[in-house]
Amino acid sequence: MKNTKNRHEFLETKTTWLIIFTVIAISFGGMVEIIPLLFQQQTNEPVEGLRPYTALEMEGRDLYIRDGCHVCHSQMIRPFRAETERYGKYSLAGEQVWEHPFLWGSKRTGPDLARVGGRYSDEWHRVHLINPRNVVPESNMPAFPWLETNVLDGKDTAAKLRLFRDSFGVPYTDADIEGAEEAVKGKTEMDAIIAYLQSLGHALK
Repeated sequence: MKNTKNRHEFLETKTTWLIIFTVIAISFGGMVEIIPLLFQQQTNEPVEGLRPYTALEMEGRDLYIRDGCHVCHSQMIRPFRAETERYGKYSLAGEQVWEHPFLWGSKRTGPDLARVGGRYSDEWHRVHLINPRNVVPESNMPAFPWLETNVLDGKDTAAKLRLFRDSFGVPYTDADIEGAEEAVKGKTEMDAIIAYLQSLGHALK
């Protein structure tokens, strides 16, 4: 009986060609999945009600990144009942069009914060950030007491807003940019990060 050669033998025995064809297959699959999204309105247009961050909220967002909040808190509610019942409506791409970088996160040591805005009072957030165990006894979140004493000078705030407008198309006006320093000057870092947290999820409240 004549032996029939396995048609995959060439790839299975040639490591270099196997790698090359694997990369081609993955690249093609990625293009098929990703490229159409670049042309869909729902992934490129802001949802109704979305507004840019205020100067103070923008400073708070930078503090949120600086202090590593995104490492333990995600901002991406998946479309599963267990998540929507706990956190609220699942996240939409149109909510993230002005996020650079996005803060979806990949780990939930703490709860998701995508819709935390308005869920607690400013005072609750202040006490929680100074010492989380004062309001959540079982919390393993670190304390951030320095936020209460560090004061913003606002020197770079206008430049941040201008960068987001000119590079990313966020619709800040000249008045927004010109008044940015004055809007945050003298505010504490605590004021800024609370303002940011209270803004999360505002478009779909």
